Amino acid sequence: MIASIPSFDVGTLSLGPLNLRLYGLMVAIGVIAGAYAAARLLQRRGLNPEWAVQVSVVGVPAGLIGARGYHVLTDWKNYDGRWLDVIKIWEGGLGIPGGILGATIGGLIVARLRSMPMRALLDAAAVGFPVGQVVGRLGNWFNQELFGRPTDLPWGLEIDREHRPPEYLEDETFHPTFAYEMVWNMLVFGLLWRVALRGRLPRGHLMALYLLCYSAGRLWIEALRVDVASLLAGVRVNIWVMAAVLLLSGLFLLLVTPRRRLIEASLEAASPSDDEASAESPEDDAGPADEAPAGDAEPAEVSDEQTPLGADESTAGSAPA
Repeated sequence: MIASIPSFDVGTLSLGPLNLRLYGLMVAIGVIAGAYAAARLLQRRGLNPEWAVQVSVVGVPAGLIGARGYHVLTDWKNYDGRWLDVIKIWEGGLGIPGGILGATIGGLIVARLRSMPMRALLDAAAVGFPVGQVVGRLGNWFNQELFGRPTDLPWGLEIDREHRPPEYLEDETFHPTFAYEMVWNMLVFGLLWRVALRGRLPRGHLMALYLLCYSAGRLWIEALRVDVASLLAGVRVNIWVMAAVLLLSGLFLLLVTPRRRLIEASLEAASPSDDEASAESPEDDAGPADEAPAGDAEPAEVSDEQTPLGADESTAGSAPA
């Protein structure tokens, strides 16, 4: 049985003359892990996995800007009188809701400009986000931040006295909310991956399922935290935001997703199968005079999401630079 979870005394890793902030290192590794998961889903669906890298080039910086901006806006009192500290992201302070929003907007802009299938990329991002969060939350452990209320549970997190809130100076172990969120995101990823491979949702709607699942877990985890945060009507702002995300994503899945399924089913029913197409236009009726020369035949249009790996990507209009 674990007596308690120890915390790290230092938040840096020294490699000769180079000192790496472990928080930033975990965020960077999380980005790589999330992009890899997104690329794997694209590959399993027969799409180009390099799209995940191309989108990340813009999506990651946009996500960092959004994450930092969200943190500063919701905890602006902590920066009153020291606004230059806003740029010190290596010391912690990245709001995941802002990061998700910024990365999604940045990625969709790239997808639009390069004519990539945006619905497929939304699904890929949905499985990449929780993977990145699993690794990134380790940074909070190294920084001894964002922990929960005091607890005597066997897995309580040890926090050094200088990192405890004033009202909890005599308490030694706290709820490891970083670990709770890591476990929750692992479960969310497992669910999303299973749903994605089974095709249970229309393309692009996996993002709504991710937002629903993540916000549901973040609500109860956020309620445990004791770090200083801005309040709205006596409730933490993050709780309000997660409640809104939970409500909106739930309504989307209840109202929009079933209608989209019906539309896709009707389109599939309206399009003739290969056998029906052959029966309607038998080859016996076509004479040599009716056939166009092979060199003049136009290639059939191929949709982005049907382009197989290894095929000429110019047919999808999205050849990597």
